Formats: sequence, C-alpha cells, structure tokens
Amino acid sequence: MTPKRLSGAGAFPDAVEPPAPKTSDPAPLYAALDLGTNSCRMLIAQPTGNQFTVVDSFSKSVQLGSGLEATGRLSRASIKRTVQALRICKKKLQNHNVTNMRLVATEACRRAKNAAEFHRLVKRETGLTLEIIEPEEEARLAVISCAPLVSKRTEQLLVVDIGGGSTELVWIDISKVPAHDRAKSIMRLRTGFLQDQTLIENARVVDWISVPLGVATLRDIFDDVDDDAARFALMSCHFEENLAGFSPFESEQAKEGFQIVGTSGTVTTVAASHLGLRRYDRNKVDGLRMTSGQIDAVVRDYLSLGPEGRRRDPRIGRDRQALIMSGAAILQALLRVWPTDRLSVADRGLREGLLYAQMSADGVLKDGID
Repeated sequence: MTPKRLSGAGAFPDAVEPPAPKTSDPAPLYAALDLGTNSCRMLIAQPTGNQFTVVDSFSKSVQLGSGLEATGRLSRASIKRTVQALRICKKKLQNHNVTNMRLVATEACRRAKNAAEFHRLVKRETGLTLEIIEPEEEARLAVISCAPLVSKRTEQLLVVDIGGGSTELVWIDISKVPAHDRAKSIMRLRTGFLQDQTLIENARVVDWISVPLGVATLRDIFDDVDDDAARFALMSCHFEENLAGFSPFESEQAKEGFQIVGTSGTVTTVAASHLGLRRYDRNKVDGLRMTSGQIDAVVRDYLSLGPEGRRRDPRIGRDRQALIMSGAAILQALLRVWPTDRLSVADRGLREGLLYAQMSADGVLKDGID
C-alpha cells in the first residue's frame, strides 16, 4: 500500500445521540453521512449563527471493510450490515424532510473491487446515492471541521484524521494570518487546496498525505501476531515507516506556535480514558488538550489490561475495544515524529466538515467563526 500524497468523532461509535427538541425555526436542515471502513455515521443539523445545531444523528459500527485487506472485496455480511444501517438513515432523512445533503463513502469503497456493485445495491435498496470522495477531499473536510479548535497562538497546524481504512494528515502554515482570523482562514479551504492556494487567503497548505492505514486495516495486517505488546509495537513501527519524509520540522526546532489536532474515535476514546469517564461526555472531551505523557500513560494502561481487560473496560466500549490498540499505535507514532508534546482532541470530523462546507457554500452561516 502506497500513501497518496502531494507535496508543497465519539468514543463509542454505536452511541446514538438523542434528537434535539423540534423547533419552529424556518432555517433549512442539512444532512451529512460518512460511510467509512468501520462505521456509518450521519448528522442532521440546522444552521444557527456561525455554527449549527444537531437535530438528529445516527452512528453504527458496520465493519464495511471487514476482510477487505485479504480479498479486495466488500463481503456479503458487511454489505448486509451496511444496507440495514443506511435504511435507518433514509428514514431519518424522510422524517425530517431533508433535501440538502451530502452522503459520502471513503477508503473501503475507494479500494473495493466490487464498490460499484455495492453502490448500485444501496441505491436500489435505500434510494440513497453515495459519493466516493478522494483522499484530498476527505482531508480538507476534516480540517474544516477542526477550525473552531485552532488557537490564536497557532502558527503551524497539523490536523490528523485517523479513520478505519486510512489516515489523513494536513500541515498548514497560518503564521501570516492575523491571530483573530486564523480559524476563519481554515474554514475557507476549498477543493484542490494544494493546486490553488490563493483561495485559502494567507493560510498555506504546505503538505498533506493520505496513508492507507487506519485502525481496521492496520489491525488486519498484524492480526496473526499473538503477543499483544509485540503486535502493538509492530503496528506503531509500521505506521511510522509509512510517514517517512512527511515530518516538516527538525527535532531541535522550537515547538512554540505548533498545534496538532487529532480527530477520530481513537483520540476521543484515549481522552475519555484519561479523564476516567465511565459514560462518554462530549463536552468534556472536545477541545481537551493532552500531553504526550498523559497519552502514553493511557496506552500503558491499555497494554496492562490485555485484550480481555480492554473488552470489559467501560471507558473503551464494546465495539471500540477491537480497534483501540491499532489506533493507539498510530497516535503514538505521530507523536514520535512530530515536534509537539501536546495534542488537541477533536470530537468532530468528516460529518461536521461536510455540514460546514454545505452551509458555507449556501451562505446560511454568519461570517466565519468567532
């Protein structure tokens, strides 16, 4: 697997957020669906000022990419689970009369030999049309979703989106953007952000990479290694090898002004474990800053628990436990390579980026981010 490169969401995936009370506000509703290698997630939201309010949501672990690493195809069982989840999404869209929507699929559908057949089946069974997006678009949307978490002191930003089948990293230089406009400049990212950087208005995308290794694919590669600690070490080293040449800083350079934002179930699960949350609380996790030492402590705890202990740990969740160590291996590799001892946790991702992009394009959000 070769990284695609150009130079120059919650801890518990099956937790369905309760719908917000219905409102008489006439603002239009928007939907964003993210069908990934492991999960199917959807948000239905209404623009409110320069943000949006979630009206309804859905999240289900469908394991669409199960077996893909070995066969190159989506399995019948995976397809069945996914279609069942998409039927629920279709009902929610109908119940809320949503007409503004973007429904995307990512790495599993990019790689599967039978992706076209799967998409025809989805259309026939649910009436939904899925759009397979390229890695660059996936990376752009992840960055947009994290814009509200960008510090005014940040000059160099790395956004990391750890998915089920791939991991996207985008490095942005915002040192020439006035401090109060830095988050807004990130929101103005457009498709083709490396080819036409004038559209970013002083924020410069220096480099980006899409590594075809996510929590599910990395786990599958080393699934035959019995020893838990050895498997973790192999996964972390393998991911680091795939980042060769992407580190933009020399190790002795100053860390001031550099911010790394991580968005994924892995990152939010690690944060929830650090906080000792037995019941996930997005308000406590989103925006949390963790040191590399705190992250290492959580990972050591996971390793000491072993597979059975992690399976019983309520901080991890029943579905996440099978993927948490491959995600932690990716996270530790990133913190070894990049010059920071802190990570900003983002409980947001592709769905939020899709919503922001749609609403911004339609002009229904107020100017940028406060």
